[in-house]
Amino acid sequence: MCGIVGYVGEQQARDVVIEGLRRLEYRGYDSAGIALVTDGTIASDKRAGKLANLEKAIEESPLPPSTTGIGHTRWATHGAPNDVNAHPHLGATGRVAVVHNGIIENFARLRDELERAGHDLKSETDTEVTAHLIELEVVAGADLTAAMQAVCRRLEGAFTLVAVDAEDPTRVVAARRNSPLVVGIGEGENFIGSDVAAFIEHTREALELGQDQVVTITRAGVEVSDFDGNPAEGRRYHVDWDLASAEKDGYDWFMRKEIFEQPRAVADALLGRHDESGLLQLDEVRISDDELREIDKIIIIGCGTANYAGMVAKYAIEHWTRIPCEVELAHEFRYRDPILTRNTLVVAISQSGETADTLMAIRHAVKQRARVLAICNTNGSTIPRESDAVIYTHAGPEIGVASTKGFLTQLIACYLLGLYLAQVRGTKFGDEIAAVVRELSQMPAHLERVLGDAQRVYDLAERFKDAKSVLFLGRHAGFPVALEGALKLKELAYIHAEGFAAGELKHGPIALIDQGLPVFCVVPPRGRDQLHDKMISAIQEIRARGALTIVLAEEDDDEVLPYADLLIPLPTVPTLLQPVVATVPLQLFSCELATLMGHDVDQPRNLAKSVTVE
Repeated sequence: MCGIVGYVGEQQARDVVIEGLRRLEYRGYDSAGIALVTDGTIASDKRAGKLANLEKAIEESPLPPSTTGIGHTRWATHGAPNDVNAHPHLGATGRVAVVHNGIIENFARLRDELERAGHDLKSETDTEVTAHLIELEVVAGADLTAAMQAVCRRLEGAFTLVAVDAEDPTRVVAARRNSPLVVGIGEGENFIGSDVAAFIEHTREALELGQDQVVTITRAGVEVSDFDGNPAEGRRYHVDWDLASAEKDGYDWFMRKEIFEQPRAVADALLGRHDESGLLQLDEVRISDDELREIDKIIIIGCGTANYAGMVAKYAIEHWTRIPCEVELAHEFRYRDPILTRNTLVVAISQSGETADTLMAIRHAVKQRARVLAICNTNGSTIPRESDAVIYTHAGPEIGVASTKGFLTQLIACYLLGLYLAQVRGTKFGDEIAAVVRELSQMPAHLERVLGDAQRVYDLAERFKDAKSVLFLGRHAGFPVALEGALKLKELAYIHAEGFAAGELKHGPIALIDQGLPVFCVVPPRGRDQLHDKMISAIQEIRARGALTIVLAEEDDDEVLPYADLLIPLPTVPTLLQPVVATVPLQLFSCELATLMGHDVDQPRNLAKSVTVE
């Protein structure tokens, strides 16, 4: 999730662009760059690291005056976060500059085509390919708008592209497919941004683009078309947020914003991972197929939320691959003298890639000659660098301390790993794997439906804002969901909350049940191993003892209705994938309850986003 700014007007573009990038730096801070159109050339600078590095560079070596420019702050996907891979990227002759957010799935094929034609591509990114392609079009006589339309028709994936042409200082052209892009409409000037925070200090009039649309901004106005060149219209609106709210897209908390970003985050986590037939292709997994076939044990390590993602992964990986799988708290792992061999695969899950406990655990595993695969959200961080392989989650920056989209994309990465191992080892047929991949591809739409019902959950939070204790129950893959739901409530609301495996009730926890105690019950989908019926039995047991049951179940599950005091319907999905949709209402509940209690949701007391000490 990168930050993008574009400007055409009467002000110095350098100042407008840098200011906009500062407002968008929360979207990515691996590198930053700027390109200005001046005297028939592109003047550009870009630097790895935070925006301050770029600001220092252009202060020491100032860029020439210009009133047209684009800028970018990067969250790395293709290619390490360094100066070369930073945006903007230039075409072969330096005439066109491009910045990009998203993933272009067919870039490898397009890159091969360009290299065969003699183009020298300098970076590892998918973005540079588009700069060369757009420049080819303008050199052949197309204006920048037509060039963008032609190139977009060839691209697959999700992207926002913004381009300038050295020989046309009057315009900035941008395109959107499944990636954020908004236009700021001023007087004698116009703006492009990933969100309104990029230009909120200059104008509050905005234009939202539809899918597969191209926008051209000049000083005089804004023109919108589709990828085929047909005229189109965006949706114009007035922004009534203040600057602080604009950075959060109008949400009160970054966490709430990140909850609602999850459909897009899950879609990004799946991008480029499989072909049209469902065949998985995890390019970042640098362990050979032969080595993966030799794996005889998997140990998943993580802390907190990451550990719960690993628990879900255990259910899926063992079911799909028949490989024994253990889940360990990273901080306990090396102190129990684990048995590791060359045929052990250690899977380390960490959002930041810097979690000290997890890092120490993988270093121990490496010393024991085990293979290590990282599941991580931060390109270039320590844990992926010290691992044999990595699956990046592509969740984008997560500002709220309590993980939301980080957790869901970790689940997706775990599912992809399990399916990939099944594919390599032949424990699942290709059509079976493709069927699960199709189910995963429906998850963004399912999540949109769950989020569309958020008010139902907010009403629950209002009802229980004075609760002193809340319990969570689940079975099978729903058990880690219960643990995650309880963790979120502890983190944010500072009240007693516990998650239990429902089958454990009679072994002690049922003593906690008291009259009116709210209990969230995650009901498995029907039809597998009697899990559904056993969960209903557990609900009956606690309800008979006075618990107030809040049941999360399939939307057409009439069997649970007699036992649910309150119902949260979920989309119908396979049992192993249900955690993706079942977790979201619990996130919403914790966020809203903490808000009603007057707590700082984004920065809960005593907690930090990344734990970098043991």
